[in-house]
Amino acid sequence: MNDKSDIGLIGLAVMGENLVLNMASHGYTVTAYNRSIDRVERFIEGRAKDQSIRGAYSIKEFVDSLGSPRKIMLMVKAGEAVDTVIEELLPYLSAGDIIIDGGNTHFPDTSRRTAYLREKGIHFVGTGVSGGEEGALTGPSIMPGGSPEAWPAVKPILQDIAAKLDDGTPCCDWVGEDGAGHFVKMVHNGIEYGDMQLICEAYQIMSDLLGMSADEIHRVFADWNEGELNSYLIEISRDIMAFKDDDGEPLVEKILDTAGQKGTGKWTGITALDLGIPLTLIGEAVFSRCLSAKKEERIQAAKIINGPQPSFSGDRDEMIENLRQAVFASKIISYAQGYLLMREAAKEYGWHLNYGGIAMMWSGGCIIRSSFLEKIKEAFDLNPELNNLLLDDFFRKKVESCQEGWRQLAANALINGIPTPAITSALNYFDGYRCERLPANLLQAQRDYFGAHTYERIDQPRGKFFHTNWTGRGGETSSTTYDV
Repeated sequence: MNDKSDIGLIGLAVMGENLVLNMASHGYTVTAYNRSIDRVERFIEGRAKDQSIRGAYSIKEFVDSLGSPRKIMLMVKAGEAVDTVIEELLPYLSAGDIIIDGGNTHFPDTSRRTAYLREKGIHFVGTGVSGGEEGALTGPSIMPGGSPEAWPAVKPILQDIAAKLDDGTPCCDWVGEDGAGHFVKMVHNGIEYGDMQLICEAYQIMSDLLGMSADEIHRVFADWNEGELNSYLIEISRDIMAFKDDDGEPLVEKILDTAGQKGTGKWTGITALDLGIPLTLIGEAVFSRCLSAKKEERIQAAKIINGPQPSFSGDRDEMIENLRQAVFASKIISYAQGYLLMREAAKEYGWHLNYGGIAMMWSGGCIIRSSFLEKIKEAFDLNPELNNLLLDDFFRKKVESCQEGWRQLAANALINGIPTPAITSALNYFDGYRCERLPANLLQAQRDYFGAHTYERIDQPRGKFFHTNWTGRGGETSSTTYDV
């Protein structure tokens, strides 16, 4: 083992432990530290035994064990804990040392920490890490941003431990300044919420409307995973449907239907509202988790509120194909909306994002990895200024070809009272986006009527605002106008 470690990691929960083991397996000497010293001891005497991993039992010992410039990765709970650890480290650090936050941090916190540490001569990297515990061990998707000066020093380690594409390209590259890395990870997680919700809606339709067993649904997901919907989340859903409890019954049917969340989906929705981006599908996915949490209320409502009883008498195979088309088209909408949010954020915060490169970072190791991410890269390679994926020929044609099945599926779900908020919101976005004239003219008239908020006219130049005295009693004074 080297006298000095190449990198140190603080936070030995599952992700932290696995990242340390990943680094060691690639030839790096690593120092591991955790606030609970007994966890360090268990790790060093257990999974890390006989590897190029040393334990530290104080912050000073931890920092002193590292080669210069010191590279320190934090895998602690996002929020106050990160600031606390940074303050504990600062007295022992020197100019040019690097702190890497690999947690699910909210991007404004990363921007703040980057600026704060820059004043002290310390470089800060905020990086998204996706792939769960297995990815952390064998190769995750890594999305670093923050201080550009830090990238040359951390690039070899982060790219070595990242997942690799078939041609050896690491699923890790520099994303951008300040909070850009954590922003891209946030959008990744928002898309993950959407993908999971779409698959869950497909499961409910097959179960509640088509009366299919878990084994039958398993076979559908297995079939889908061989085609356009090939993805990690379809793959694990396939496996989940086939998994049996001790009594031989499907385990999935015994799991309580209340979903948890850690906040990244919520942050994605709030940021979209702040930037004026219609992130409708991901928003519905977040709200669906919130609704699922109201289990006791839903039990009471089911006893009181009447609705249609699901009944299906058509061609089941045709309905399953319609469902596949609906999920595929909705998935495209989800990614289109996510990319819209990243493009708007880049303008707002002055970031220089490589959209095709981001698709490649998401192509291996991460939770949303899927077969069509390569097509997203091709779309942005062809047109780096592409405003919306739906304007790319490949994605436009794919969504158009799914329209009939998508609409049939949505109509059947609505008629039978099966909730499909993600699928139907995606369809509504598609129809709204392709609609040259929306009813917002009436909405603007309403706003001007009750609040003198003004409106623009189709027979006048854009940016010229008018106010009408609709009642004859309102006068000519108008209010200010707010544009998202």
